[in-house]
Amino acid sequence: MPNILGPDTAYYPTYFDKTAQKDLRNVLAVGLKTAPFFTPHMPRTGQPWSIAMSNCGALGWVSDKTGYRYQPRHPETDAPWPPIPDALIGLWDNVTNYHAPPEACLINYYDKPRSKMGLHQDRDEQALEVPVVSLSLGDSAVFRMGVTNTKKRTRSMKLHSGDVFVFGGAARLNFHGVDRLMFGSSQLLKGHPAFAAGGRINVTLRRVTKP
Repeated sequence: MPNILGPDTAYYPTYFDKTAQKDLRNVLAVGLKTAPFFTPHMPRTGQPWSIAMSNCGALGWVSDKTGYRYQPRHPETDAPWPPIPDALIGLWDNVTNYHAPPEACLINYYDKPRSKMGLHQDRDEQALEVPVVSLSLGDSAVFRMGVTNTKKRTRSMKLHSGDVFVFGGAARLNFHGVDRLMFGSSQLLKGHPAFAAGGRINVTLRRVTKP
């Protein structure tokens, strides 16, 4: 279903079925044992975000008082990030057709009823010609996307567990964010030791450097 939120966007509803979602949940939980969730903070102000996050892959994205950046090690444990799961590498290959693998896999955990993500651009990468791939697991959420030169012209849609959303090309620097979490709409995470609060995971695959 291409162009659902404008040119160069694509939506794949229920790309992963329920069994595959559970498998991914369990694989991510294993990685979190060595790269546990941490709370990102806004640059300069140090204000904590309403989500928790971690990463897997060669590089992980970090936000703290010193700014936004990619780094090869966890900011609290100093351990290297765990590898990106094979199923997510397969997803990347299928929906991007890009000749190099992703280097970063952000794992954002919306673990509170009021967790959200303000409108922002993904622009810390060198390889801005490469699409961003986003996977939803757990509770549904209202996702909003604008355009590259303003935050005012926006459209929104609901993303559900197993859904994949891809944006690249003209949409690569579009503003986007999560307005609202439909907390309790899924049972995928609830009760799992790694995700005891339930909620939603957003997995975002990115290529950072030019191959």
